[in-house]
Amino acid sequence: MEKEVLEQLRYPIGKFEIPETITRADLEEWISILETLPQRLTNLVTPLSEEQLETPYRPNGWTVRQLVHHISDSHHNSYIRFKWGLTEDRPYIKAYDEKAWAALFDTRVAPIQMSLDHLSAVHTKLVYLLKGLSEKDLERSFIHPDGNNETTLKENIARYAWHSNHHFAHIANLIKRKGW
Repeated sequence: MEKEVLEQLRYPIGKFEIPETITRADLEEWISILETLPQRLTNLVTPLSEEQLETPYRPNGWTVRQLVHHISDSHHNSYIRFKWGLTEDRPYIKAYDEKAWAALFDTRVAPIQMSLDHLSAVHTKLVYLLKGLSEKDLERSFIHPDGNNETTLKENIARYAWHSNHHFAHIANLIKRKGW
């Protein structure tokens, strides 16, 4: 498979880029993406068979099952990062090895409903929190230990809206390609 096709499969909506300016309308749109993701994802993946859930979204990529569990794990970590950013002064967050997490027993074989339920609960809490943040809160930040990159909370909202759409597109595109 040629490199450009693999790159398109890997980044179906493009790579994340931090916007130069972030407006209130941007934030509302991103929070809406976060609010609707659990139901959109549930609607997308619950009709799939066990065999379909075991299909990688690209060559050498995660299976649909692993993607669902990854989204739940990743967004759980993001929720905690928002809390740290709001309660500590520019904290260094804890990174996690997402590839190792995706290889764990539960991520490889557990029913996806567990992660769909978890994602719904985490997003309900996250969206409630985000809708109540002030402009000052949104400027608070945390530092990621990989590269010591500082991220404001409003940038993290953008990142996780992108992350939601990124993995949703992986699954939706696979379903379309396979004609499911």
